[in-house]
Amino acid sequence: MYKIILLIDFAEEYSKSLLKGITKYSREHGPWIFCRMPLFHRETMGLEGILKWALEWGADGIIGQLYNDRDIVRIVEAGIPVIAQDFKERFPEIPNITGAYRETGHMAADYFLKKGFKNFAFYGFSDIVWSRERAEGYEERIGKAGYEVHYFEHRKARSSELWYYKPSSLSQWLKSLPKPVALMACDDNQGQHITEACRLSGIRIPEEVAVLGVDNDVMLCELSDPPLSSIALDVEKGGYDSAHLLDQMIRQGTADAYDIVVKPTQVVTRHSTDIYATNDTCIATSLKYIHQNIDKNLQVDEVVKQVPLSRRALEKRFQDMTGYPIYKYIFNLRMEKFTQKLLDTEMSVFEIALDMGLTDSKNIARQFRQVKGCTPIEYRKQYLAGK
Repeated sequence: MYKIILLIDFAEEYSKSLLKGITKYSREHGPWIFCRMPLFHRETMGLEGILKWALEWGADGIIGQLYNDRDIVRIVEAGIPVIAQDFKERFPEIPNITGAYRETGHMAADYFLKKGFKNFAFYGFSDIVWSRERAEGYEERIGKAGYEVHYFEHRKARSSELWYYKPSSLSQWLKSLPKPVALMACDDNQGQHITEACRLSGIRIPEEVAVLGVDNDVMLCELSDPPLSSIALDVEKGGYDSAHLLDQMIRQGTADAYDIVVKPTQVVTRHSTDIYATNDTCIATSLKYIHQNIDKNLQVDEVVKQVPLSRRALEKRFQDMTGYPIYKYIFNLRMEKFTQKLLDTEMSVFEIALDMGLTDSKNIARQFRQVKGCTPIEYRKQYLAGK
């Protein structure tokens, strides 16, 4: 029965999900005994105090935030296996719980590019690894598409200024951006800063600024006005994999230790990005109607009735703007919403179909298989198996 010290901020949704994965592994392979050390204890005790207490308690391992303290070598030398949740930078001496940050940036860029945006911005911190690499991945994809990314104060502001919400400088920057603009925030906290600043400045979301966060912290995303779209991460799997690695390190030593990489899973669309960037009022009206009515058995004829164009004229302009016929755009959005409900709820395929206004659950299951290569049930099991 291992004794494990957890140096984790339990107020954060990310950390709570990490803990779920760790405790799941413990139930399956333990049980383990945990000591949850609050943040203020670490601050008062310091790394030396934590090490002393770990040795007295007979701790077998440590997982948590270590604030890139360079004295970490003392814990390593004491023979206690330790895995760090990266804070500002990754530790070179020990394994880290880190993320596929550039991949997350790629996902955000691809999401916005498909929505037709031509103006892009990023809000975050250039001196923190998870923000910096998300920005690099975002800019890499945007640059390949032939566009540039605007950064808050052009990365010249001190990080201490960025940590605190300053409506004046942030609002000025937001007002200066070309519109409409697709803005990726490094996480949901900063995404909410953007939505607050936009409200104070009279900037419309998503019509002028579409905002996308990272972490899918549901409480924060719903607290935002309007609700914040976000990239979901497979954090619980990261916690499970971290516990598995720590188990190996305790049993076999630390020589073959490796970083745990938390992957992004999907973009969860809420109101803050629920738009397609276009100056064509007929296309904008059509897209708004589609997104507002996607949970109904929406047909192309209903979309055509919303604008003063013939079906043929609308179809041509819609295809030119989005790259898809209207029916295909509806199909893709329906699959996106279906997948989101499949992963975020425990509803059956039949119940999800009814919830989306569809009467033929077998047909949508067949369509899902054509897109994903497996049935909805198989897809859900694959996703849950990784958690």
